[in-house]
Amino acid sequence: QAIQAINGHTNMSAEEFTNVIFQKIDVNNDGELTLEEFITGVERDKDLLELITKSFDLSNVLKVIQSG
Repeated sequence: QAIQAINGHTNMSAEEFTNVIFQKIDVNNDGELTLEEFITGVERDKDLLELITKSFDLSNVLKVIQSG
């Protein structure tokens, strides 16, 4: 939820967000993500790649902390 808030994705719950991720990258539909599925899925989905990249960009965290 914190990562979603930092990146402006507050319009969906953490559960909804997780479901979207699984729908996009759980290629064998087993309800589990292997590391290989995760990496391949993120590499293929530009929006998800951008979100993950922003999640690890701590400048967004700093901005949130500074703004209260």
